[in-house]
Amino acid sequence: MNTVADILFGGLFQGSLYAMMAVGLALVWTTIGVFNFSHGVLMMLGAYVAWQLVALGLPPFAAFPLAVVLMAGVGWLLQATVVRPLIGRANLVLVVVITTLAAGSLIENGVLVTWGPRSKQVPPLLEGNAMIGGIGVSMHQIAIIVITPIILGALWLFLSRTRLGLALRAVAQNEDASRLVGLNVTALYALAFGIAAALAALAGIFLGGYRFMTPVMGADPLLKALIVVVFGGISSISGPIFAAYVIGFFEAICSYYFGLYWTPALLFAALILTLMIRPEGLFSTSSGRGLA
Repeated sequence: MNTVADILFGGLFQGSLYAMMAVGLALVWTTIGVFNFSHGVLMMLGAYVAWQLVALGLPPFAAFPLAVVLMAGVGWLLQATVVRPLIGRANLVLVVVITTLAAGSLIENGVLVTWGPRSKQVPPLLEGNAMIGGIGVSMHQIAIIVITPIILGALWLFLSRTRLGLALRAVAQNEDASRLVGLNVTALYALAFGIAAALAALAGIFLGGYRFMTPVMGADPLLKALIVVVFGGISSISGPIFAAYVIGFFEAICSYYFGLYWTPALLFAALILTLMIRPEGLFSTSSGRGLA
């Protein structure tokens, strides 16, 4: 019983983290058609901003939402400075990879200069521990498992039930047609980056309450987010969400039976096999972009 509970809880926890990491990356791709390689750095910065707000005396329940809002502003600024001037270029995808990597490096070094190299940790979402199925887990982990589907469900409602969300979906499907009907495509690009940065900040806060933070903590989350997006399919945001939980359970099973050493190799082997069978991704439903 403990084995099953350990795998189930580990899969849900890892899947929740991966889903929160990947959905912002997928949102930018489906809307604009570029990968934001500073996404991992934005996760890290969100955690540090939350930590600083708590250090200034704000309670976590006020500091965390404020950090998310501030990071949405950072996402807007990043889009305005390193992405918007490049839109329309033939080699947009490659150039944005380079510019977002450069921006991420600048932010990472700025964090190192501002807060130093010593590790830090934000307060957990909930204090204490609990027993589930005979295994001890932290309330912070349980909170992440519960909160993540709520946030992703709210994002789905926003994209499918609000005028702004429907406008984002329209831009993702056909930018030229969206301009013809009067949509402000530039503003919608900025909105997509802002939402993605806010989601990255949430992922950073989740991680920062679970393990120690460092200025380089964004590298591994970025890699995992890329794996999830490619595995699930980059034509939507629902595919990466499903893929995040599949990978979470896959890693939990591999870690339990084969150990942490073999888990990354098995994950990449499964990814390669999946892409050989379905190059568009496991949960992809179309060849174009969209926000389904």
